[in-house]
Amino acid sequence: MSHAKFLPSHLLLLTLLPLLFSSLACVSAFSNTKGNEPRANDPVLASITMDPVERDTLFCVMKNMSSDRDWRSSNPDPCKPDSSWPGIECKPGLDNLLHVTRLDFGVAPNPTCKESATFPSEIFELPYLASIFFLDCFKGVETSLSLPPPTRKASPPAYASLQQLSLISNPSFVGAIPSHIFSITSLRVLTLSQNRLHGTIPDSISELNSLVHLDLSYNFLTGSIPSQIGRLKDLVGLDLSYNSLAGSIPPSIGQLRLLQKLDLSSNSIAGIVPDSLQNLRFLDFLAISNNNLSGEFPKGIAKLQNLQYFIMDDNPMFVKLPWQLGRLAKLQELRLSNSGYSGVIPGSFAWLRNLTTLSLENNRLTGGIPAGLSDLEKLYHLNLSSNLLSGVVPFDAGFFKRLGSNMDLRENSGLCINGSQSLDGINIGVDVCRDNGSNSSLPKSVDKSGGAPFQVCNFYFQLMGTVIIWSW
Repeated sequence: MSHAKFLPSHLLLLTLLPLLFSSLACVSAFSNTKGNEPRANDPVLASITMDPVERDTLFCVMKNMSSDRDWRSSNPDPCKPDSSWPGIECKPGLDNLLHVTRLDFGVAPNPTCKESATFPSEIFELPYLASIFFLDCFKGVETSLSLPPPTRKASPPAYASLQQLSLISNPSFVGAIPSHIFSITSLRVLTLSQNRLHGTIPDSISELNSLVHLDLSYNFLTGSIPSQIGRLKDLVGLDLSYNSLAGSIPPSIGQLRLLQKLDLSSNSIAGIVPDSLQNLRFLDFLAISNNNLSGEFPKGIAKLQNLQYFIMDDNPMFVKLPWQLGRLAKLQELRLSNSGYSGVIPGSFAWLRNLTTLSLENNRLTGGIPAGLSDLEKLYHLNLSSNLLSGVVPFDAGFFKRLGSNMDLRENSGLCINGSQSLDGINIGVDVCRDNGSNSSLPKSVDKSGGAPFQVCNFYFQLMGTVIIWSW
C-alpha cells in the first residue's frame, strides 16, 4: 500500500477534532476543578507548593521538548495559579501538594516543540500524570516511545494514573509499539496516529481492558489484526487505517458491542467481511475501503441501524449489491465504487431518506437507474459512472439542477436522457435518447466485446479533496 500521507478532509476532522477540543479545554490548569477541590483564587491553593522532585522532572521534560524560554528561571513554580504554564495542568493531591496531571504540546496556545525535540522518557516519572497530548512535535531527530518497566516500589507506581496517550502527526516518531505500553491498564485513549511506527500489533493489546479509543492509523504496521482485540469490551473507536496490515478481519471484532467507529481502510486485508460485524449495533462509521475483501456482505447487514457512513470502495467483491442496504435508515454516505459489483441497483436504495452521497462508479452494474432515487431530498452527490446501465435517466429538471456537477453518469453505454429535458449547460455525460428510447453509442472505456469497465479510480479523494499530512 502507498504511504503518502493524504487524508480526506472530512475524515481528518472526524479524527482530530475531538482530540483538539479536548486539548484546548484543558489549557487552564484550574478552570476545570470540580467538587471540593480548591479553586484558583482560593488562598489555600495559593499556599500549596509542588513536590520538588516532580518539579525537577518537569523541568527536564520541558527542556527536552521546548526551547522558547528558560523554563526554570522564568517560571520557577509551574503549578502556581499566578505563574502557571500553558499546556500544563496541575491539581492538588491528598498529600497537600500540587501534581502535574496533563501535558499538551503542539496546539496553540500551548507550547510548540523545538526542531530537535525527542520523546522524553522522564515524562513517565510524573506519578500523577493522567494525559499526554503531543501533536506535530517530533520532526527533525528520529525518536521512539520509551517506557520504563513498571515497578511496584514506586508510590504511586510509574504511569499508574495515565488515561490518555496521544502522539499525533510526528514524522520522526519511529520504532515498534513497546511492550511495556500494554501494562498501562489505566489507559482509556491510545492515539499513535500519523507517525512512522512499524512492526506488528501485539496480542498483549488485550491487556488494555479500560481502553475506549484506539487509533494506530497512518503508520507502517504489518502482520494481522490480533483476534485478542475483541477483548477490549469498552472500545468505542477503533482506527487501524493506512497501514500494511494483512490477514482477515477477525470475527472477534463483533464482540466490541459498544463500537461506534471502525476504520480498517487502506490495508491489505483479505477474505470476507465476517457476519459478526452485524452485532455492532451502535456502529455509525464503517470504513473498509482499499483492501482485498471479497464475497458476500454479512447476512445481517441491515441490523446496523445506527450506521451513517459506509465506505467500502476498492475491494474485489464481484457480487450483487444486497437490497438489505436499503434498510439502513440513518445512512448518509454509501461508497461502493470500483469493486466489481454486478446486477441491478437495488430499488430499496430509494428508502435511504437521509442519504447525501451515493458512489457506485467503476462497477459492472446493469439495468436502469431506480426512479425512486429522485425522491431522496438530501442527496447532493451521485456517481454512477463507468457501469453498464441502460435506459432513460429517470430524473426531472429540478433534480439535475439540484445536483449539478455533483452528478456523474458518464460511460454507461445504454443511458440516455429525454430530449425535452433542459440541463442548463450541466454535463452529466449522457446523450439525448434516440427514437427508440436508447443510446447506442459506446463509451471509450467499454470494450466492444462486452467487457465491463473495471479500473482503479479513487473518486473518494477526488470528491472530498485531500489534506496533505506529510510525505517522505
